[in-house]
Amino acid sequence: MSALFNTNFLNTLIIIGIVVSAIFTVIIDDILPCVIASSVVGTFIALEFLLLRAPDVAIAEGAVGAILTPFIFVITLKKVNEKEGKG
Repeated sequence: MSALFNTNFLNTLIIIGIVVSAIFTVIIDDILPCVIASSVVGTFIALEFLLLRAPDVAIAEGAVGAILTPFIFVITLKKVNEKEGKG
């Protein structure tokens, strides 16, 4: 029973983290913190997949949702800011 309680408690904490991070992603006005909050959402989702015993999906979500997508957003943001500075 103790292991079941711990798993439910961790699931609850991770889901709360997903919801809070998603709300921050929507509420924050600046773009870079939104990208970081989005990355945190991806990290929490990857952790949830680990708890649900889907390590292959967790690895994919961790790579794409927490690393690759924010990296692409940051590079795009940098290029847009460079073009705005030149124009």
